[in-house]
Amino acid sequence: MAQEEEAKAFAAADTSPTGDEHILLVDDEPALGKLLTKALEGLGYRVTLATSPREALDRFQATPEAFDLILTDQTMPEMTGDQLVRAMMKIRPGFPVIICTGYSDILDDTKARAMGIRALLMKPVGRAKLAETLRIVLDESV
Repeated sequence: MAQEEEAKAFAAADTSPTGDEHILLVDDEPALGKLLTKALEGLGYRVTLATSPREALDRFQATPEAFDLILTDQTMPEMTGDQLVRAMMKIRPGFPVIICTGYSDILDDTKARAMGIRALLMKPVGRAKLAETLRIVLDESV
């Protein structure tokens, strides 16, 4: 996935829903992680960025109640997003999770829902779609 495409997807002004929850963002591409962090913070969210699944799992294990939602990439070295989610769900079952992927033959909507993943977004994800999905998932979790 080209970072330019992601940047364009977030550039358009819109009237996206906002929030103030704490999101654990997991993406192994630092530039994309920074772009997503900026977009999420622009929507009012507090963001903790982890650039590896191991770092994310360590942070989550240390303070699982500190986060309101996990937004993770699916395809990463060390551990895929669905493997990360399985480990986190053992710590905090039912925790709200959104996975983003460009392509995955491992995960589809049906498999994601069966694992407890609340939403599966296909990249590139525009700011409006991301903001809408975040609100839906967070509001379902209340």
